[in-house]
Parts: sequence; structure tokens; C-alpha cells
Amino acid sequence: MYSYMLVNCSKCQTPLQLPPGAESIRCVICQAVTHVAVHSRYVPPPSNPTARPSPSTLAPPSPYNHAPPGPPPNQHGRKKAVIVGISYKYSRHELKGCINDAKCMRHLLMTKFQFPQDSILMLTEEETDPYRIPNKQNMRLALFWLVQGCQPGDSLLFHYSGHGSRQRNYNGDEADGYDETLCPLDFETQGMIVDDEINATIVRPLPHGVRLHAMIDACHSGTVLDLPFLCRMNRNGQYVWEDHRPRSGIWKGTNGGDVISLSGCDDDQTSADTSALSKITSTGAMTFCFIQAIERGHGTTYGSILNSMRTTIRNTGGNNLGGGDVVTSLIGMLLTGGSGVGGGLKQVGLSQSLH
Repeated sequence: MYSYMLVNCSKCQTPLQLPPGAESIRCVICQAVTHVAVHSRYVPPPSNPTARPSPSTLAPPSPYNHAPPGPPPNQHGRKKAVIVGISYKYSRHELKGCINDAKCMRHLLMTKFQFPQDSILMLTEEETDPYRIPNKQNMRLALFWLVQGCQPGDSLLFHYSGHGSRQRNYNGDEADGYDETLCPLDFETQGMIVDDEINATIVRPLPHGVRLHAMIDACHSGTVLDLPFLCRMNRNGQYVWEDHRPRSGIWKGTNGGDVISLSGCDDDQTSADTSALSKITSTGAMTFCFIQAIERGHGTTYGSILNSMRTTIRNTGGNNLGGGDVVTSLIGMLLTGGSGVGGGLKQVGLSQSLH
């Protein structure tokens, strides 16, 4: 378990908690950034006076380092993934690219990160198994399945491409006053899946040595896992940590495991699917840019992935999408039922996190 330092916001005096090694934290209430001098922090002496401190106690957490801290999962650990793509076909909420996103992510996990096919639970409207239709009940069961029986060394992934929304929060746990939600296929009759439930299902039970990656390609998805800390990065690659712990004091972190969530947009923003990226069909902008970042060899750190994704989005406006051929070929192969991609996607450092 990691130790956390508590400081008061320099402006509104709200108690803030710092991730291990962080030198500043932003308050989500007043937006002030509070800096903490490195020398002012108490570091307990090692039990062995000759022992050197571990690197994780020396370096502040950075998206440009191999985050999260700690060794990568054991190579013999299991790999499990839940991939959800919902098109809401024949409804006024229809999306064009979500099932393409799901197929591309499954292909990427199987071919480049060695996820066994039978360890990937795919929920889309195209599935013939009624238990793999992405309705609310099936999505709940899939999330329970993802973390059920997980052990140190396991690598888990949750990818969601579909509608996201938000609703008024009444217990005071959200700084912006809203709970973020995912919208199952039947959300109009059965309701949405709220971030509190997602956190309780796949975040809080996660034991030490287990690593979960979540990719949420949806509107209002910034904090949909309700994680206690958020790393916000601007277009210049500068980042700042924010303390998102509920003011009630309830713990929204794991039981010792590591969770990293990449979101398509902030809590008050919307995401989109588009054909401007692949040129041949609609895809979720975030999912496409993530795969392209891996293909271009920018997957060494989370920071390099985010920078690459932002660059692709910015360049889209100027029609400067060079380098996307492999991803476009992958999408074309999936649409036509082919079995291979010429040249393949590059194997990159992110595999150390997914392995």
C-alpha cells in the first residue's frame, strides 16, 4: 500500500491528498494548485541503514514514467478483457463507430498483447449469444466476471465505446455535483450504470498485484471510474494531479491493485465518432487515436500515448493524418472479414503494462 500526504489547499483550505511522490495538487473546488516542497516531506528511514531508497520514493509520479509505480504484472498472470460496443441501431441515439471500435480493440489485444480469445468477453448488438447483448444486466455481469477471482499478476482491461451521460448527485460525493454514467442498450427503460457502481464493482475489490486498464470512449467520461486521483494534461504535455476523493471521506481507490483509466473527454464534455480519421468508416475518435499511437511506437508511457492521441486529433483539422495506414488497413480487414494486416501493428512498451 502507498502512503499519502495530506495538505490544505493554498486558497480555500480544503484538505487535499497527494499521490505518492507528487509535488503539487490541484483543488477541484477552487482550481488552485498547491505546491509542496520536496524537503518538507517526512520520509521514514529504511530499516536497513545501508539500503538505498526505491526509485518510487525518489521520483514524483509522472505520466512520462512507467506508471503506475511497482513492478509489471507477472508474465504468467492471467489476462481478461471486457469490450463493449453499442450502436443503439434503429434508435434516435444511433452511433456509427462503436462496434468497429470493439472489433479493433479485440484484434489489438489478441494479436499484440497476447490476450487469449476465450478470455475476452465481447458485448455488442451483433453477438448471437443473448448474454452478450450489451444491455444493463449483461454489462453488470460482465464487470463482475472481469474481476472475479483475480490474483496478483493478472492484467485486466475494460473498453467501452458508446453513449455516456451524467445525472445529478445528491450525496455530495461529486465536486461538480454530477455522477457520470454509461448508457447500456436498454438505458431508456432500465436506466444507466452510475460511476459509483462501476467503482464498487471493478475498482475497490482489486487486490495487490492486479492491474486494470480502462478505456472509456464516451461523453462525460472523465471520472466515470470515480478514481481518487486524476492526472490532467494540456496540449503542451504539461500535467497536474487533482484530488477527486469524495468529501464524505469514503475510499474510492483499490484494495491494493493498480487502475489506470483513459477517457475520451472531460466530465462536462462530449465525445464523437467520425469518419475523418480512418477515411473509410466511422470510428470513435479516442479508440482510433489510441491504436494509432501504439502503431506509431508512441506507447512507451501513458504521457507519450496521450500526446500522440492529441496530435492526431489536432492534425485531423488540417487533413494531416499521415501514418494511419496500418489502422485504416486493420479496420478494412475487420469490415471485409480478412485475417491479417500487412506489416502489422508495432509491439511497443505498453505491452509491459498489459502483460
